[in-house]
Parts: sequence; C-alpha cells; structure tokens
Amino acid sequence: MSVVEARSGEAVGQEIEIRGWVRTRRDSKGGFSFIEVNDGSCLSNLQIVADAALENYQTEITSLSVGSSIVAQGVLQASQGQGQATELAATSVRLLGDAPSDFPLQKKRHSFEKLREWAHLRPRTNAFGAVARVRNCLAYSIHQFFQEERFYYVNTPIITASDCEGAGQMFRVTTLPLDQVPLKDGKVDFAKDFFGKASYLTVSGQLEGEIYATSLGRCYTFGPTFRAENSHTSRHLSEFWMIEPEAAFFDLSDNMALAERFIKRLLTDVLSKCAEDMKFFDERIQPGVLAALTTVKEKPFQHMSYTEAVDILKNSGEKFEYAIDWGADLQAEHERYLTEKHVQGPLILHDYPKSIKPFYMRCNEDDRTVAAMDVLVPQVGEIIGGSQREERLDILLERMQQLGLSQEEYWWYVDLRKYGSVPHSGFGLGFERLVQWVTGMTNIRDCIPFPRTPGSAEF
Repeated sequence: MSVVEARSGEAVGQEIEIRGWVRTRRDSKGGFSFIEVNDGSCLSNLQIVADAALENYQTEITSLSVGSSIVAQGVLQASQGQGQATELAATSVRLLGDAPSDFPLQKKRHSFEKLREWAHLRPRTNAFGAVARVRNCLAYSIHQFFQEERFYYVNTPIITASDCEGAGQMFRVTTLPLDQVPLKDGKVDFAKDFFGKASYLTVSGQLEGEIYATSLGRCYTFGPTFRAENSHTSRHLSEFWMIEPEAAFFDLSDNMALAERFIKRLLTDVLSKCAEDMKFFDERIQPGVLAALTTVKEKPFQHMSYTEAVDILKNSGEKFEYAIDWGADLQAEHERYLTEKHVQGPLILHDYPKSIKPFYMRCNEDDRTVAAMDVLVPQVGEIIGGSQREERLDILLERMQQLGLSQEEYWWYVDLRKYGSVPHSGFGLGFERLVQWVTGMTNIRDCIPFPRTPGSAEF
C-alpha cells in the first residue's frame, strides 16, 4: 500500500505493508521508535511505531538513518498524534538499503541551487517531490483535454532541417569528424553528413503539426524541443517540452477560445488533484500563488489588440526599463503591467506587427499586422503564443521572400497551400514555463528533472 492510500484512513484496522525511505527516526524512553517514512506518493509522511519487542529493534531499527529504505508491516490504526490521521503499528520493520552518514539530504534546508548538484537525489525532498507530482498531473491533464476536444496526438521529428522560428539558434546534428570536416568550395560539405544535408534538433513541431492538422482536422504535439541560446536567466532552458495544438478551420478567435479553455482546465485539475502539494507551494515557495491561479481559473480572459496595449502602456505613467513604441516587442514588464495592474487578470493580446513575427503568421488586411495572439497571466506575462497561419499561397511566398527564406527548403510546407489549403490556427505552450507558473518556483531549472543549460549537461 502507498503512503497516500494509508493516510486516507480507508484501511484503518487492516494489516498492510509500506515501502519507502526514512525521513526521520525518534526513539522514545518508553521503548518505542517513531519512524517517518515517505514513498513519493504524496507530500506527507506516514508514521511507523516500532516496539522495542521487535527482534531487530536494537540491531537495526534504533540505527535507521535518514535516507534508508525499509519495508514495514503492521496494522494501520487511527493516530493519537496531531497532524496525521493514521499511523502504522509495526509488526515488522526490515532494512533494505542503508544510507551512510554522508547522505547529502539530512534534515536541514538546502538551497535549490545546491540541490541541482544532486539531481539524482533531489526528488526525495518535499519541494521536488511536489514539483514532480504537479508536473505529472499537468501532463495527464494536457492529454485528457486534447483527447476530449477531438485532437489527435502526433509525434513530430526531433531531428529536422527546418527552422520554424527563423532564429537560427539551433543545435546541429552531425556525424562529420570535427577534426577533419569535409569541405567543398571552402564550406562544410553537408552532402557527406549522415542525412546528406545540414540537420538540427527541432525548435518546434509546429510546421509538421500543420501537415496533420490539414489532414486529420485537429492534432497536437507534446515533445522535447531545443534552443541553443546562450541564456543564463531563470526562465530559459536549452532542452524543454512543448505542447503545440493545431486545428484546421480555426480562425484566430477559435484559437483564443481554445487557449482559454485549455488553461482553465489545467488549473482546475491541478488545484483539485494536487491540493496538498499546491498548499505547500503557497505556504513555502510563493505565498499567494493559490489565489493568483484561482483568479485566472475563474475570470474570463480579456482581449486587447497590440495597438491598444501600446497606447495603454504609453499613457500609464509608469517608468519602464524598456521604452515602448509601436513596432517593438513587448517585454515582461509591459506584459505584467497589463495583467497585474490594468486588467488585474488574464489577458489575450492579438494582432501584432508583422515585422516582429515569423513568416507563417497570417497577414491582416492592414498589411501592418498579423493574426497573432499571446496569452498573458499575472506574475508571469506571456504563457502561450500562437497565431492563425497564412493559408494563402501567394502571400506566404511573398513573406518568405521578404525574410530571405528558401522556397526550395520549405517546398513541402508550400505544398500545403497548393493542395486544398484551409484556414488553420495553433499555439505553443512551454511545459516547464507552465510548471514554473503553477508551482511558483523561481527558477525554471527546478521545473524539469534534469535541466540542460549552457555549460551544464549533468546526469
């Protein structure tokens, strides 16, 4: 039986077996030892009461150390102590694996930065166990939501020759010998590489997702993506997971409505199914996070054009670090002002200048803006970015030419506009950004089991 099941109280009076790791051990003068054990199934521990009459009491039980793994059998009974509904009156406590005194996670506080050095052990702490359970809940909820919305789960390639964002910050995939790179006309001869052309780790599955959306109607991806940005901020990773739905016959308004339903569903699930963990984050990590998430869950998302937002920011009287003018990308400080002070809730901005957006976004009739959208939430700013895609062949080709993109390299993407083109839309949500927002963790490196960042690929 798991600790979470034992703590529910439904098995009181029954003989059960618990397996887990020792968090604390306290020996009383009355001939008992109280052992707190945790198996990862919930934040709380289960107290095991071990009597001195047990045959291995003196040889093993009184020397159980923090981090040791044990198996305990006995009768589950109502607890007389405060803060716990049940405890296990042990008839047997067996040591499986000892943890010597150099076990790093002794009963004291460690900084999250220090715990990153022990990524193989940090899931045993309260904070990182809670992050893992919330992450699991959100992942399950994502799949449930899209399945119920009739989206098909599609696996898009991790190795690609396409740069969806056009930023060029991609990890190269190659088998060429780095000490003797083959050259042709003074340049790297990628014809001799494994794939016969320059290849990279993907930055997005969107373009391939459009293939299936314009075939199956609706699809979504949920997989790893990679950015070779030399960024050391608390909001950037080199490897992270992305959720990217794509839907045929969706215009921008449909896309915005889908994003709102999606966020509200995720928050509803995590607040109800991870209540104990979320209470921990509210009390220990970011006070007020529960109230902030509840506000987003319950309030309708307001809509505002980029142009309206710029006017509001310029007339706000606020002193921003970054100047704001029409045509400039909004910074986090601008986004947070709009959500936290102006609308005091979730906000969807739409119709951005086409000069700051990728080639695939649909051009509006004003020829200045594109049908793009960003979902902004308090304390974070942008959490979702998306758009209606450009379905008109002539305008897509014009945009690609303006941005210097090769029609030959994107021939298959262009084909989608030649053969039965339809309006379609989609968006992207970085999974770790979502986890960071929901948990209130200050650094995104603590929202993924094994963070990959510049200069760090441990574990």
